[in-house]
Amino acid sequence: MKIFSTSAVKLALFAFIGLMATNSSAQEVTWLSWNEAAELAATEKNPKKIFIDVYTDWCGWCKKMDKDTFQNSEVAAYMKENFYMVKLDGEGKDPIEFKGKTYKFIPSGRKGYHEFAAALMQGRMSYPTTIFLDEEMNMLSPLPGYQKPEPFLNIARYFGDNIYKDQDWKTYSGESK
Repeated sequence: MKIFSTSAVKLALFAFIGLMATNSSAQEVTWLSWNEAAELAATEKNPKKIFIDVYTDWCGWCKKMDKDTFQNSEVAAYMKENFYMVKLDGEGKDPIEFKGKTYKFIPSGRKGYHEFAAALMQGRMSYPTTIFLDEEMNMLSPLPGYQKPEPFLNIARYFGDNIYKDQDWKTYSGESK
């Protein structure tokens, strides 16, 4: 039996390193709990806006958005810089405090839903839904459905760069033409 030559081993090693480098463009997003984000927003001298990804464990589009959109290096870098990023299970069981009210899990059908998720999504229980809140935790906009990286980044910049304060969405996005 022939033993692999040194050059064959080197070639295999370089191929492996190249594959790892290709996958390194994806970034790991640091997700916070609601309580962690709320604490940061309340205690930071210059708080960021809050971004909430409302998901469920069974949602395929939620998983696709995690992989394709939130792991995109440009999206991840922008979001980390401009938002506290929260992962919120729309069927989570733990109570959540928000603006003096306690939101709880409501059993319904085979599973149920969390009142906080329902309030943020304005009663439209669609997964995934992404929520943008300003620095004072006021609603900017819920955005239902899967979003590809480029359109999502365009939306995130609209809120993150405060463009929404001076320009409506149709003008910003070019839809008013």
